[in-house]
Amino acid sequence: MKFFTVISTTLILLLRQVVADHHHNDHTIRGVNVGGWLILEQWLGGDIWNTAPDASDEYSFCNSLGQDAAFSALQQHWSTWFTKDTVNELASYGINALRIPIGYWSVVKDQSQPYVMGAMDYLDQALGWAEDAGLKVWIDLHGIPGSQNGFDNSGRAGAVDWQTNSSNIPASITVLQSLAEKYSASNYSDVVVAIELVNEPISWSPNNVSVTRQFYIDAYSAVRSSLTDNQDLQIIMHDSFVNLSDWSDMPSTVNASYDQLGLDTHIYQVFTPETTTLDGPGHVQKACDYQYSLQSSNDVLPTYAGEWSAAEEVCIYSNGTTAAGTSCSEDGCQCTSDDSSQWSQQLVDVVRSFVEAQMDVFEGNSTGYFFWSHTGPGAWNFISGVQQGWIPQPLSDRQFPGQCGFQLQNETDDGYHGYHDHRRVKRGLLGSI
Repeated sequence: MKFFTVISTTLILLLRQVVADHHHNDHTIRGVNVGGWLILEQWLGGDIWNTAPDASDEYSFCNSLGQDAAFSALQQHWSTWFTKDTVNELASYGINALRIPIGYWSVVKDQSQPYVMGAMDYLDQALGWAEDAGLKVWIDLHGIPGSQNGFDNSGRAGAVDWQTNSSNIPASITVLQSLAEKYSASNYSDVVVAIELVNEPISWSPNNVSVTRQFYIDAYSAVRSSLTDNQDLQIIMHDSFVNLSDWSDMPSTVNASYDQLGLDTHIYQVFTPETTTLDGPGHVQKACDYQYSLQSSNDVLPTYAGEWSAAEEVCIYSNGTTAAGTSCSEDGCQCTSDDSSQWSQQLVDVVRSFVEAQMDVFEGNSTGYFFWSHTGPGAWNFISGVQQGWIPQPLSDRQFPGQCGFQLQNETDDGYHGYHDHRRVKRGLLGSI
């Protein structure tokens, strides 16, 4: 009887994998976010903050300087923070997609706010660079009227008024319709593959996740009806910091085919006590544990790790053991909080193993990922990661294979055309029996 149970279990898992592989259609995204560019985020750095030392987000930046001075400073920032050379460098590292955050005020003028328009011209320029380099682009509505989360990444830190003012959700949908109409036109169809409805709407007070859900339903319909030439443009919703499984009914709710609707989840290991108390192997195990929820969600609708990073709060001692922390005093001890260009090979290896575990899980159990960010401090900087050896080159290279109990089939990365069939082999779904 046990023999037949094993056989039937094997068949079920095989069928599940065939279905998943059919869904994926060999379209794995290996992307990078363009952070701090068309929406300012002070912690990512940049000379622009020297022009308004008291500012802490884009709202206070524009408010402090006034329209003319803010526009001048922003133009300088927009033209230098992310360039054609950046795009080509990322492409040379095997990246095949970009997720570009933008604020609503750049799309539709908001007379009631101090924000400055002009970023769309730079977005359009970047789309041309991306297309030339063979990269695809997600346009991500990162900041919406009233702020969906009160974080600086929404444009304005502080109050969360998106759902408390009845005009904000309709205004958000108007912005999305404008984006959909423009970027589904034939001249963008080879580069813009998705629009994200809103980045990181919180699910707690004063937001209500049921209101966010209804917004997704209404916005999906509005975007679909606004599409011009590219009817295949994917529409992405963020998980709103609730379980991925809570969104499994959405494809049938909005009557979406498999590829029309996508789910974005952000996976970091630095913002909660649950993760900041982990040592090096603990972070790897935590990364591996995400494979189950991601796989289950990805079987229902394309699921992406739209943001993740190499950041972890870990120190390594001279004997090779690791511990949670941001500082240590023992001779030979070093922490990830130190300048990454000064990391010892031992510490580089710790971070590299964490990165590889995450990449394995995203490659094997989701439809793709976007690292946060192309630049930034320490382990948040993708380009530094490649140059310093804690991000694999090529992206498929593994110094720590099989950490999560499976290995990926070898593939060649050749830009977006390097899509591969990411069935897990040995020790994977079938190897677990």
